[in-house]
Amino acid sequence: MSKRPADMPIADWSVPPWNRWSFQNVRECTPTEEVWRGDGPVADFSYARDDLEPLTFQTSNGETITVGAWLNESYTDGFLVLHKGQVAYENYFNGMSKRSLHLSQSMAKSVTAVTLGVLIGRGLIDPADQVTDYLPELIETAYKDAKIQHVLDMASGVAFDEDYLSPNSDIFDMDVASGWRPAPDGYSGPLTVWDQILGLKKKEVEHGSRYLYRSIETDVLAHIMERVTGLSLSKLVSQELWSKLGCEESACFTVGQDGYAMSSGGFNASLRDYTRFGQLMLDGGFASGQQIVPKFWVEDTLNCDPSIFGAPYTEALPNGAYRNQFWIEDHRKRAYMCLGIYGQVIYISHDYQTVMTKLSTWPEPTDLDRRITCFNAFHAIGKALNR
Repeated sequence: MSKRPADMPIADWSVPPWNRWSFQNVRECTPTEEVWRGDGPVADFSYARDDLEPLTFQTSNGETITVGAWLNESYTDGFLVLHKGQVAYENYFNGMSKRSLHLSQSMAKSVTAVTLGVLIGRGLIDPADQVTDYLPELIETAYKDAKIQHVLDMASGVAFDEDYLSPNSDIFDMDVASGWRPAPDGYSGPLTVWDQILGLKKKEVEHGSRYLYRSIETDVLAHIMERVTGLSLSKLVSQELWSKLGCEESACFTVGQDGYAMSSGGFNASLRDYTRFGQLMLDGGFASGQQIVPKFWVEDTLNCDPSIFGAPYTEALPNGAYRNQFWIEDHRKRAYMCLGIYGQVIYISHDYQTVMTKLSTWPEPTDLDRRITCFNAFHAIGKALNR
């Protein structure tokens, strides 16, 4: 583990330029809780390496670039490609190693949702039920009458401002509530994520009528899971998912002052283990010789409604959708993704039989050109591997 930069402000550990260091050293920046890998054997990879770096493709601007040049210039920390279950490419940058844990940002949402899928398969939670059937305290909030499936699909009508660059946004308050940054002088907002959820009183549209990306939706799901099982999210993810995947490393969640794990962005794991998670989805919830996630729930992830998916999301995904806390690349095909700001992505394609994981530390939270170029690279790689 490298030494913490002496001039890094503690309030800004999660933003550029400090993210180049902090995303691999989150445990040095904020409290965390282990997600134990269990004591089972590692599910070893087999290898069928392919020389992908000379492969060329078009950037978002129509320029020709090689995969190798793209990796070097797109703030990559790690990149791994599985094709038909075998490693075709694996490389590390920016001091990262195969044992390094890397912040997932919003890829954590997919990890949380898949664990919820296990509980749905057991009959402990019904996605057709209302949120208030499990969290009756929310009857006084805008989540009244919202179904769990609405929240899974980020299709509730609840107002929540996700402007990452505004100090007056709800997502800024979430950084404080989740323990990612100290409360600034004069701050009067929520100090826990649960308090923030209880404070969401404004309903903008009817539940189910539109898709709008809001991180708080995942945290509503996590509180339902904790209420039903009596277990913390970290223990749930370990018990139901991470200890069964054959992971190489224990993962961890960042936790707030109340001990709540940040389900919507605070998960940290290794490049290889993120890719194992992607392969689990590609294999219909089956891994390490057992059905971990119900196959029907995994297949339901492609059962999306593109009619409620609009601008600005269609700029990068013109035929996209969102379902079960996964991004659907094109509702006419069989590919979906876990995405996180600053360049995190697990791309899962049935058409290419590939899982591609890219961990990054972009200098901006979101960037349309970078995202489109990344998708172009994935397609070039997928096509090359399937010739």
